[in-house]
Amino acid sequence: MNQSNNSHPTHHPTFCVAVSANFTAEPIRPMLAFWGRVLNAQVDLRFAPYDQILQTVLDPTGEFARNEHGVNLVLCRYEDLGHFVDYGAETLNRLEGIVQELTGALRSAPSHLPAPILFCLCPPSPEFAADPACAASLERARSVIQRTLGETPGIQYLDYTEIQATYPVETYHDAEGQRLGRIPYTEQYFAALGTALVRRTQAMFMPPYKVIAVDCDNTLWRGICGEDGPAGVTLDGPRRLLHEFLLEQREAGMLLVMASKNNDQDVFDTFAAHPEFPLQLRHFTAWRLNWESKAANLAALADELGVGLDTFIFLDDNPKECAEVADGAPEALPLVLPEDIEELPEFLHHIWAFDHPVITDEDRQRSTLYVQTLEFGREIKRAASLEEFIAGLNLRVDFQPLVPERLGRVAQLTQRTNQFNCTTIRRNEQEIQALLSDGRYRCFTGEVSDRFGEYGLVGVLIVERRITEMRVDTFLLSCRALGRGVEHRMLSALAEEALDNGIYTVSVAFRPSAKNMPARQFLDSIGFGTVETAEDEFVYRFPATELQALRWKPKKVDLDVAAPKPKLRAPAVRRFVEFARIAQDLRTPAQVVTEVRRQAQSVLAHSTAPDGPATDVERRLAAIWTELLERPATSVTSNFFDLGGHSLLAVLLLMRVKEEFGVELSVDDVYSGTLTLGELARTIEAHQLGAMDADEYHALLAEIEGLSDEEVQALLQQEEQAGESGSGQH
Repeated sequence: MNQSNNSHPTHHPTFCVAVSANFTAEPIRPMLAFWGRVLNAQVDLRFAPYDQILQTVLDPTGEFARNEHGVNLVLCRYEDLGHFVDYGAETLNRLEGIVQELTGALRSAPSHLPAPILFCLCPPSPEFAADPACAASLERARSVIQRTLGETPGIQYLDYTEIQATYPVETYHDAEGQRLGRIPYTEQYFAALGTALVRRTQAMFMPPYKVIAVDCDNTLWRGICGEDGPAGVTLDGPRRLLHEFLLEQREAGMLLVMASKNNDQDVFDTFAAHPEFPLQLRHFTAWRLNWESKAANLAALADELGVGLDTFIFLDDNPKECAEVADGAPEALPLVLPEDIEELPEFLHHIWAFDHPVITDEDRQRSTLYVQTLEFGREIKRAASLEEFIAGLNLRVDFQPLVPERLGRVAQLTQRTNQFNCTTIRRNEQEIQALLSDGRYRCFTGEVSDRFGEYGLVGVLIVERRITEMRVDTFLLSCRALGRGVEHRMLSALAEEALDNGIYTVSVAFRPSAKNMPARQFLDSIGFGTVETAEDEFVYRFPATELQALRWKPKKVDLDVAAPKPKLRAPAVRRFVEFARIAQDLRTPAQVVTEVRRQAQSVLAHSTAPDGPATDVERRLAAIWTELLERPATSVTSNFFDLGGHSLLAVLLLMRVKEEFGVELSVDDVYSGTLTLGELARTIEAHQLGAMDADEYHALLAEIEGLSDEEVQALLQQEEQAGESGSGQH
């Protein structure tokens, strides 16, 4: 659920969101639809049958199984996993048993479901949470769910405590909604729930950002080090939190760099003068401290690190600098710090681009690994010859079959790797797991180390065993391991594997993209074998006996791998999201609800119906109808059920009327085949007046409408005189 960075719209396949819940979850529909519009995504929202989570997970023809491009949402309220009347010890034991059965089914689901699962444990009722035995049972269940699903590839887990921490809602439970239609939450909580689900889904599918570039003066610290002096700058509370935030992002795998208009020595002296700063110079992988344009400096940093500009987030306090980056380096994401610096922590907390749904060991080591890569580049330039350099490299490549605990890293590499990626096939964990469940496919990983340090798992081969050949479906290598001969070692090891299985040909598929020319150059450099063209790909075939002896023979041109020259980059294809707007204007459930209502009112504002809503109650009620029915209610004679209303929407209508007008209507007030917008508005107005029932109110309106202007004026004068005489008696 993300969008293109280009200003011109491009076609993207419809993103399917399939929902299975054990409570009435339809009130989340307008929230998910709203976020689809914000993200400019084509969303197909489907609901599985009510209270059939287990059946939906297991059904080979159900909504989850039919979802081939999107996400499957499981919304589970613990106390509703059986709809028991009471919650004694026996009932709680049965609930915990249901959790064991459900998590067991979910654990095996990714192997047969094409789309990932996002499991959300939703909050209990206040009564259930207040009971000590129930609360203890819930905590045991949460522990089982978190442990089981947290270790299952292809499943993301979202807990209600996390939602409440990010999107707090004071009144989340709706007892009347629960009684009328098993709708346990208020509109604001459904806004919080929908926002949290969309945010996590966005993180699951969004190409990850890799680098955070920061300005120095009035961004990393308060003051200007070149004018105030290195000792004269200070670190206020919000900027200290920025330091801590950036360190957390570094721990999660982001690279930190500086791009600032300063003399470099002033910046170095500032860090030296402030050892109390959480962030120190050693935490930055690279920097450009000069008086050049920041767009050009970001491009230079991208080249130095060997990553795309579309993986950069740029933080600066100056809107002009961010505007220039947006113009000169449109692939990057510039973010202006809030004008009120006290808002900075909340602003950062709600920038979705910083989210990391999965953090691997390699992520935590990424900054160290990039420093090793840069040192490698510097050493290779200092070497007398490449032969001498390689001889002392002590390269080790551990080529092994995939083990389950490395599946997350393999999926991450298929999503992140662009340059050395022969087919650029992107797969998530459950897609890889499903592929490997077919006995024809195997996955091999390459973990690399040399005298500069450990690089971790940086290479992946997914191969299909055929009768006469071992066909490589995916061959990729992280850019930080290029220029060492790792790719040669991996193909050599695969050839040995083929020969051990009596197979004498290894074929490698190559599909050209805008960035994967290094992979093709490697295949072309092998010097033996054949290449064929087949539809949208090239197929390289190598005799396994020769491939087994493949070794890197460095040439002078290989120096360019370690020291890339600045060059123009192709426009990014990353899909664009208005992260800053979300963080500023849509970071609370109340803001989301307000915007959903505003959009409904905007639809009605363009109506030219002659009998359109005229009174304040009619207009506000029409906006509610428009939201619930997902079509404009432009006439006071519009019939709720003719516009698509049904019993569940009628219950939601009762709840919304109570929230909007403070009026508690009965079911009979809305369950009528002749219910019109005008009639319901008059019923609400009658209740607002107090004791007068709707029939009396309607009769009074008819009587007033029949009066002349003179008669109305006379009645008003009588009311004023009665009010004055009454006040004089006190």
